[in-house]
Amino acid sequence: MIRLERAQARRIAVRAQLLDVPRPISLVATVDQLSLVQLDPTNAIVPSADLVLWSRLGEAFDHSDLTFALETERSLVEHSSYVRPMDDIALTLATAAADLHPSVHEWLDANRSFRDDVLALLAAEGPHTAAEIPDTCQVPWASSGWNNDKNVNRLLEMLARTGEVAVCGRRGRLRVYDLAERVYPSDLAVPPYDEARAELATRRLASLGVARRSAKGNAGEQLGAEEAGTPVIVEGTEGEWRADPDALAARDEHFDGRCALLSPFDRLVYDRDRTLDLFDFEYVLEMYKPAAQRRWGYFALPILVGDRLVGKLDAKADRKAGLLRVNAIHEDFPWEPDVGDAVEAEIDALATWLGLSVGRP
Repeated sequence: MIRLERAQARRIAVRAQLLDVPRPISLVATVDQLSLVQLDPTNAIVPSADLVLWSRLGEAFDHSDLTFALETERSLVEHSSYVRPMDDIALTLATAAADLHPSVHEWLDANRSFRDDVLALLAAEGPHTAAEIPDTCQVPWASSGWNNDKNVNRLLEMLARTGEVAVCGRRGRLRVYDLAERVYPSDLAVPPYDEARAELATRRLASLGVARRSAKGNAGEQLGAEEAGTPVIVEGTEGEWRADPDALAARDEHFDGRCALLSPFDRLVYDRDRTLDLFDFEYVLEMYKPAAQRRWGYFALPILVGDRLVGKLDAKADRKAGLLRVNAIHEDFPWEPDVGDAVEAEIDALATWLGLSVGRP
């Protein structure tokens, strides 16, 4: 069994997430390496997907580039709240429908005429938002959450999971749907489930560098490496890990780190157990907590310097005032001067990219 020092494992993880030097220069290649970028509407500073891509590409990234790749070039695609490479959509569709809860399939079966109405409308009239589609359901969607009775939204999301419709763009924050055959490649061939799941696990591990075989998932997304990669042991942690073979072979190559401000949904930190094991970094997204119970802030950004996660940035974009307001910078341990300088420079870079000035306490 190959043994990795924790520093080696951290550097493998940082490299795999394109957070070292040099920065990548291609948006599509970046998403391809990351395998997915999560979409989230929270806009405390900038939407999460934009922050993830800026932290890799730097000032060269503009949101219009992402829109072009999704809606015009179609090299990327939105599926189930993630931006993914279009080249991966067949793998995604092969697993998405099969991984739906049986109750979802039962609900779809009970609403066949509703499904037919929606598909006929899209076929005849082209792209629509959910709000533009009549609700003709037979059995309403029932839940204890905010999706209760949102029948058109739920049907479109489920039909996107099964590959019958696809998100073809956005109007503001609203998804626009069309028939999948008009969005996906005409020669799309969906592979068998087991083959697709294994390939997605390989892609996932390549994007993470090193991961547990299994990990707590969320909303159907897998976080673990499953059977992909090479078994390894990481010093100071218990149990077995899996490492991407190419990353493992390059583990002793020179590592050139940098500072990065990360979204809470960034895949370097998204698996909180992995982050604690490898980086000794505790993090909780506190936007759902009462203000008095927050330690780090509403949408605090994890701070990476080199191969260490060193603290959290509590900041908010105040566009009316033209300021990136820095409420607090939390140091997980006392920083050396060069760490503080790197963090301040990255905050300045973020503000410049946003077209704001920095407002410090």
